[in-house]
Amino acid sequence: MKMYSKGIILLIFVVLMISESSGSGLSQYANVKNAMNQIHINSLYPKNKNGQTYGSAIYATSLETKPDLILAIGVDGAEGYLLKKDMEGELPNTPEEAIAMQNNRSPDGYDIPLYDKDGETVIGVFHVGGE
Repeated sequence: MKMYSKGIILLIFVVLMISESSGSGLSQYANVKNAMNQIHINSLYPKNKNGQTYGSAIYATSLETKPDLILAIGVDGAEGYLLKKDMEGELPNTPEEAIAMQNNRSPDGYDIPLYDKDGETVIGVFHVGGE
C-alpha cells in the first residue's frame, strides 16, 4: 500500500511539473528528469546534520543520483564516506584539457580524505588509481 501511494504521488508530481513548465519540450524533459533524480535521492539516502545525503552508490542510476557522501573502505580498512565532488574531481572543459589532465595524472594514483557520515570529520584516506 505504501509503494502504491508513493507511485501516485510521483505521478501527480511529474504531471504537475510538465503542466507548469514553460518553454521547449527539452526544457520540460530536463525539469522532470531533475525532479525524478531528487525524488530518487531523497527516498534512498538519509541526510546528516549538514543536509548531505550519505550511503552506498550501488543504487544510483546516474552520477546525479549518487549521494553526497559515498560509502567506501579506506586504505587501513576503515569504513567511511567520500565526498562525491572529491570522487568526480575536476572535469575538463575541452578534449584538449581532458588529454592534458590524463597525461599529468600520476601512475601511482592519489589519495582523498575518508570522512565520517557528518561529512566533516576525516577518519582516514582512500586511494584512487594506481596499482
